[in-house]
Amino acid sequence: MLRPSHEAFSPKNLSQYSIVVAVAKRAREIADDAEKAGDILIEKPVDLAVRDFIRHKYRIILPVQEKNDSSFYE
Repeated sequence: MLRPSHEAFSPKNLSQYSIVVAVAKRAREIADDAEKAGDILIEKPVDLAVRDFIRHKYRIILPVQEKNDSSFYE
């Protein structure tokens, strides 16, 4: 199992939660695409997803929150 450092992902200010969610979503896409194509995956979809992010094929983009938006804290 791959255990990359969170520093391998960009941007550097990502939370561990953001990384886990992004990798899980990408792994689901990989598994769904393989199923639709009838392919059998030799590697685990999570390992493939992590490699996609480390190789910068996919990026995690955080939403921009306005400074005056207090709804986040309510």
